[in-house]
Amino acid sequence: MSFRIGAHVQEALRAGAPVVALESTVITHGLPRPRNLEAARRLEAVVGEAGAVPATIGVLEGEVVVGLDAAELERLADADADKASSWNLAAVVARRGDAGTTVATTLWAAHRAGLDVFATGGIGGVHDVPFDESADLAALARYPVLTVCAGPKSILDARATLERLETAGVPVVGYRSDSLAGFLVSATDLPLPARVDSPEEAAAVLLAQRELGLSSGVVLSNPVADGLRSEEFDALRRRAEDELHASGVRGRDTTPFLLAELARISDGRTVDVNTRLLEENAALAAQVAAAYRRVAGMAHAVGGRA
Repeated sequence: MSFRIGAHVQEALRAGAPVVALESTVITHGLPRPRNLEAARRLEAVVGEAGAVPATIGVLEGEVVVGLDAAELERLADADADKASSWNLAAVVARRGDAGTTVATTLWAAHRAGLDVFATGGIGGVHDVPFDESADLAALARYPVLTVCAGPKSILDARATLERLETAGVPVVGYRSDSLAGFLVSATDLPLPARVDSPEEAAAVLLAQRELGLSSGVVLSNPVADGLRSEEFDALRRRAEDELHASGVRGRDTTPFLLAELARISDGRTVDVNTRLLEENAALAAQVAAAYRRVAGMAHAVGGRA
């Protein structure tokens, strides 16, 4: 088998408990060792403390695992792992490789396993380079899962990313905010068409999306507390992009390179913000997952009496 649901996740699903999917490229490519493993463990703990069961998704020896156990999490954090998106997942599985899962692959796996909510840091989107767009956008439009994020990664064209999501029919909802979150910067100047102010309201949007038969997921934009100032980040980004152009790095290696360069030239401040927003999103996702279990259960009960 090339797909497995971890025992603790299977048990939670049988019991009707809320489960939160977590991606693993943050472990394999997003943070340096040993901070990557510390962050992975902390995110799982945050989900548990907020009342849900964590399901970190990764690829080990060609097997997609929804809900890595402690030993598997440690192994993936130490592995020389690939980065598995929807366009190369089959090749990674075929050669029995290890990989961290991107937003796109995590959404696919979460949907296949029957999970409702996914927590990540920032979503992929539209780069400044023509035709360079993340597979995350197609996955957000295809899988009816609610994704809690801090907006598109700050190195992307946020306006173009928001337009692509709108064109694909993906609702982007602000959490206690009327503007799109800016990942390392708390908020952009881009207004959103809808906002919610509680986990229950967010869960109600996902329920309505599904009951209407709309096929896409929902993006819940959660601004990070105490993010970088816009002017400060813009200066850091220009320096990182200069290094990118000098290095000749292109394609899927662009995002990891820029994030690593931002961490270097900011003396680790971007990593601190990234770590904080990951924890904030994980906690909110757990609250939304629990709320969804409640609102979906009530809707089912009302429907059963009708």
